[in-house]
Amino acid sequence: MASEVRHEFQMEMTCEGCSNAAKRVLGKVSEVTNVEINMEAQRVFVTSTLDPESLLEILKKTGKTCSYIGTA
Repeated sequence: MASEVRHEFQMEMTCEGCSNAAKRVLGKVSEVTNVEINMEAQRVFVTSTLDPESLLEILKKTGKTCSYIGTA
């Protein structure tokens, strides 16, 4: 089984609704154990056993511009 890694993503967020959308889509994924959002820095931190590409595809479902930064 893959070990958990904390990944950092950049995500365009202009309001609470944006950050809630990220929490909502990631919250549906059983491999995600924690989501932290820093709206001012437009960062989403995701602790998961999934690879960053999979997590990025999930985040893109919010319709916002997202990119992977690296492990945090």
